[in-house]
Amino acid sequence: MAKLTIRDIDVQDKEVLMRVDFNVPLDDNFEITDETRILGALPSIKHLLAGGAKLILCSHLGRPKGEPQAKYSLRPVAKRLSEHLGAAVAFADDTIGDHATTLRATLQAGHVMVLENTRFDNRETANDTEFSKALAGNAEIFVNDAFGTAHRAHSSTEGVTHFVSQSVSGFLIEKELEFLQDKLKSPEKPFVAIMGGAKVSDKIQVIKAMMAKADTFIIGGAMAYTFRKAQGYKIGMSLVEDDFLGLAKEILEETEAKGIKFHLPADTRITQEFKPTAVTKVTAPYSDGGEIPDDWEGIDIGDVAIGDFEKVVAGAKTILWNGPMGVFELDNFAAGTKALTAAVAKADALTIVGGGDSVTAANKFSDASNFSFLSTGGGASLELLEGKTLPGVAALTDK
Repeated sequence: MAKLTIRDIDVQDKEVLMRVDFNVPLDDNFEITDETRILGALPSIKHLLAGGAKLILCSHLGRPKGEPQAKYSLRPVAKRLSEHLGAAVAFADDTIGDHATTLRATLQAGHVMVLENTRFDNRETANDTEFSKALAGNAEIFVNDAFGTAHRAHSSTEGVTHFVSQSVSGFLIEKELEFLQDKLKSPEKPFVAIMGGAKVSDKIQVIKAMMAKADTFIIGGAMAYTFRKAQGYKIGMSLVEDDFLGLAKEILEETEAKGIKFHLPADTRITQEFKPTAVTKVTAPYSDGGEIPDDWEGIDIGDVAIGDFEKVVAGAKTILWNGPMGVFELDNFAAGTKALTAAVAKADALTIVGGGDSVTAANKFSDASNFSFLSTGGGASLELLEGKTLPGVAALTDK
């Protein structure tokens, strides 16, 4: 990687500010319901503490909109982190105020503290210079290990880099860049890009970027209905983006002209009710005149589509998957996503799951160890795959 990482620096007795992603879900009793992001940060935290850093952790949690709110406090996270480290973790009840300043001044080498939610101050998301300077404080080194926010130019991701000597990545960002950037520069063929989710508009730029590399596209989720409508098929009450019908036609024409295989679902699972007990049925294949009736809605790929997609995935050597095949949160709408998860998991290929709902599905229907890489970023993953520059990465010190 062209940027410095925590492997490249000496942190002994130095104050180190580290941006982590502690945006974890909490229940009504302020109990953490999923600690995946805390566990993901531990390797970098332990590495820095073992190196003798005076480590200050900062993060956002939720959307407090600049106002301190108990339900968005990082205090429960600091407590859970202490349990995982088997050591005390100091917690500042402010971000750049007197308490934070006092704790930072007395922090010893090899010890760690957590600042209160950075987004309790609106200046964080505004990337305010004074807030950035105060957040940097006396830190000599800044570490960014929060890939999920690396596409945002906030004080805690970009602004602080202007007030420290060195800015480096942690292990998480290093791995994200390795898989989403380096390994996809010249992917082993056949390279299959699986795109799902609700909207074509969310994935258009990724599809365009991947056209230069992918041999095959698999399209699922509600975005498939926009392509089917662009082809002239009836899609009933299914979600569609009419403003993108023209662009969908262009993609279909461009992939055909370039010899890129573009697989849309051959059939569709449909329903008239959006609930766990809803009755569903599968349409006949589109090639046999199957369409979605006016008062029905597509909610998953059909049985023929599942078989088709499984065959394509089985022959791949590189797979990028971003977006589910249907409304997998409900069991009666989950068959397509469940089958695709199993197919990707057992493929003899480099398998990269590109963040967001895809990772949720991968963890729900399989095990993380069955995939080469599960990205921690939603929007950040998409922007990196699109070829965009991420402010939180660009701000790091070059090697």
